[in-house]
Amino acid sequence: MLVPHLDKAKRRTKNEVKVRKYKMAKDLKNLGLGKSYFIKTYGCQMNVHDSENIKAILEDMSFKEAESMEVADLILLNTCAIRENAHNKVFGMIGRLKHMKEERPNLITGICGCMAQEEIVVDEILKKYSFLDVVFGTHNIDELPEILNKAIHNKKIEVDVYSCEGDIIEDMPVKRDSKYKAWVNIMYGCDKFCTYCIVPYTRGKQRSRRFEDIIKEVQSLKEEGYKEVTLLGQNVNAYGKDLGLEYDMGDLLEAVAKTGVERVRFVTSHHWDFTDKMIEVIGKYPNIMPYIHLPLQSGSNRILKLMGRRYTKESYLELFDKIKRLVPNVSITTDIIVGFPGESEEDFLDTLEVVKACKYDSAFTFIFSPREGTPAAKMKDDTPLSVKEERLHRLNELVNKYALEANQKYLGKVVPVLLENVSEKNSDMLAGYTDTMKLVNVKASKEKLGEIVLVKITDVKTWSMDGEIA
Repeated sequence: MLVPHLDKAKRRTKNEVKVRKYKMAKDLKNLGLGKSYFIKTYGCQMNVHDSENIKAILEDMSFKEAESMEVADLILLNTCAIRENAHNKVFGMIGRLKHMKEERPNLITGICGCMAQEEIVVDEILKKYSFLDVVFGTHNIDELPEILNKAIHNKKIEVDVYSCEGDIIEDMPVKRDSKYKAWVNIMYGCDKFCTYCIVPYTRGKQRSRRFEDIIKEVQSLKEEGYKEVTLLGQNVNAYGKDLGLEYDMGDLLEAVAKTGVERVRFVTSHHWDFTDKMIEVIGKYPNIMPYIHLPLQSGSNRILKLMGRRYTKESYLELFDKIKRLVPNVSITTDIIVGFPGESEEDFLDTLEVVKACKYDSAFTFIFSPREGTPAAKMKDDTPLSVKEERLHRLNELVNKYALEANQKYLGKVVPVLLENVSEKNSDMLAGYTDTMKLVNVKASKEKLGEIVLVKITDVKTWSMDGEIA
């Protein structure tokens, strides 16, 4: 049994990162024969892509994907640790799994992902939820066949969670959720250690994939007919810094653009590593989409310092203005935390002033959620929840106002949209995103799925638009 340890997860050394190749033992190829699986995914794009890898590994073991958890023989929860709300949802679902297991004793259940990397979570599982069969983390997804095999044959909970800096695993199989858009990991982990964030502990140290492996994957996706790739990392801007080589994120973006894939995106950025070269490359290549997610977190210099963000409001605004000036038609979204320990009304007003200056196309806004083991969780926090909720409401009113204003500029215009799926709003319409990441519901036949089409915007709302093929 390997259980996570917070202190081990904090460690950073100069040890060289190992690059391992995925390989499954032949005798496990039929372990899932005649059985089905269901994966429920929580959290960020990285988790979504991890689930794509997990699905492919399970299908390599002869499992088939089930339509629902009610009929599945194996249920895995791929979890997120970034906020308390995500924790509560997962533990609620684990309680549901317990009832399902009582009705179907042969059901295999487990959790993986970032929550599984937390010491307090695994302690609670071993005390209260030992009916689970498998617990594994973010560092050993490739070992899932062996973990499942041991759990099935030993008939007891199998906990395999590494608290380590992490390796890079190449040649992982992947079952992509989309036929048109693909996630491509370019790096893993994070060394920023913002005081509120659990990610450096759950995902390990910052480690970049080799340049040639990334380009090879993108070229392969282009040949398979994918229209869009999104480069993924906890802090994509820092790509290459750990390799000690001359190329960086600007060089990688340019190389990916030169493959000719029709759309290139990347998430998530940090102000710290956003270089002039990156901005120049984004502005230069039309297949790099003019959309940037640039987390602010707070507009108060005092709070930014407490957060360990290592930039000021002034330097953030300088970068924001430079991007707006040099990247035509760019849309910028952000993340903002309300109610960080010690945040005063004056600090909050500073945040509102930045939002008024930037007029973001959209923002993900949250009330501060303490994560055990992070420095911020130990900070004095005497602001009542009611005050935090009232601030969040005021912030959201402002964010919604500017989001609607940004969308209203599109009314009557013709814009490119990648049609991805049938609209949730109307089954007779298709849905997709503009180059600037605006959701559009389009009057179009299903034959147009997977195409980038020109769409005339006929109606706008705060979070979506309607249109028809021009």
